[in-house]
Amino acid sequence: MNLTQLHQAVKRGHKKPKRVGCGDGSGHGGTSCRGHKGQKARSGYHRRGYFEGGQMPLIRKTPKRGFNNTVFQERIAVVNIRELNRFENGETINPIKLREKGIVKNVSDKIKILAKGELEKQNLTIEAHYFSQESINKIQQKNGKVVICKG
Repeated sequence: MNLTQLHQAVKRGHKKPKRVGCGDGSGHGGTSCRGHKGQKARSGYHRRGYFEGGQMPLIRKTPKRGFNNTVFQERIAVVNIRELNRFENGETINPIKLREKGIVKNVSDKIKILAKGELEKQNLTIEAHYFSQESINKIQQKNGKVVICKG
């Protein structure tokens, strides 16, 4: 017999959990390891994550200025025109198809088509929320259609 054949519990050993509040015989009786009186000795005590021992917390010390609009901001996913070469000629491209191909992460994002790269496919119908003027020109040169989505 050697160490590799031992059962896992024998190898590691097993430490019993601290049995708090189980009388004096447990070694943790009386105050149950909470000390004497005070807020931390009571049931239901929970210290806030930013508590600094009664000192004025940093979050309350620092001045609050300005306006933050990140909750309401519009998320726009940018798609370059060269990415549209993954689709077939004459296909209709919408936000759902862009998500399926992995070009856009979330369908909830609004989509803007930019003109970086060259468009090689013909007769594409592209539905997006925003287009740059140069991308519209490149799509129309290849007999494509531009459809602006609402919402």
